[in-house]
Amino acid sequence: MSLYAGLFLIAASFITAALSGVFGMAGGLMLKGAIALVLPVSATFVTHGLLQLVANGWRAILHRRHLAWRIVAIYAAGSLVAGLIMASIAVEPTKATLFLLMGVVPGILWVPQRWVRLDAGRTPDALLCGLSVTGLNLTAGVAGPLLDVFFVRTELTRHEIVATKAATQVFSHLAKIVVYGAPLIALGGKGLPPWWMFAFAVPLSMAGTVVGGMVLERMSDVHFKRLSRLIVTATGLVYLAGAAQLYLRG
Repeated sequence: MSLYAGLFLIAASFITAALSGVFGMAGGLMLKGAIALVLPVSATFVTHGLLQLVANGWRAILHRRHLAWRIVAIYAAGSLVAGLIMASIAVEPTKATLFLLMGVVPGILWVPQRWVRLDAGRTPDALLCGLSVTGLNLTAGVAGPLLDVFFVRTELTRHEIVATKAATQVFSHLAKIVVYGAPLIALGGKGLPPWWMFAFAVPLSMAGTVVGGMVLERMSDVHFKRLSRLIVTATGLVYLAGAAQLYLRG
């Protein structure tokens, strides 16, 4: 990896962590695309998983008083099952397919709420959430919009939503690190960024999370939901354009 590529990822880590600190999902979607621009597909899953593990874990710690622990525990069980299933399949998408999947995922946000009666506050739905969101994370690399579907109908406040979603994603990102990281480690870490990139990106991700939390405090619940949908949708459209370009190139 070149110096410029490393600096690009370090900057992206801070900016996207700040976005995630505000909206809970937009940053992760953007970071995945940024990483995919400079790394091989399998390495994007591991790198994204490591950086998002820190960002989400730190966000959960900062907002720990708002955590819905029961939802997190049930989600973790579903996440474990999904990880075991995907590890046995071991399918790695091409870069074009990866961008296509990342572009399609935001469309989930526009599914009419009356069509879906999911609520992470209910035990079966929380389990399904862990299973489906982790499964999508292990194929598309991101699953924020799908995760959001399970929280739209909950009675949680914006602080509880951000905190609980962050805690659940710790398990999804751990699954990515294990499933895609094990083969890379066996190959000597081929394709992964150098250690110095993580040394700078990790603390900056934590700092970005703090900044995002400050912005969240000044935002209303209405603006929170409206802006998150628009930002994620715009990001998805950019990824669809990128996927089309890659497919046309062959």
